[in-house]
Amino acid sequence: MSLIVTMSDTVPGREIDSVVGVARGNVVRARFFGRDFVAGLRNLVGGEVPEYTKLLSETREQALDRMVRHGEELGADAIITFRLATSTVMEGTAEILAYGTAVKLK
Repeated sequence: MSLIVTMSDTVPGREIDSVVGVARGNVVRARFFGRDFVAGLRNLVGGEVPEYTKLLSETREQALDRMVRHGEELGADAIITFRLATSTVMEGTAEILAYGTAVKLK
């Protein structure tokens, strides 16, 4: 990543010059039957479902990458107050939204 991304409202050792907007990136992902079948079998015995862990991890990274690209388009040097949100769009799909405040640094 070329931008500084932080969950805090400051960048240590740097001063914020201006806010350029809200940077965001989202991904909507649907489940896949083959993965669901294997996950359903794992559900019978309990424990982690690594197929979904991997799917959500990849989706979070993609949303983060899109947010950073949006921050770059806004001309930001950093994105502060970074957050992730998840919502269900419809049965079997989930949206991951990455968002934060895009800022210019002095």
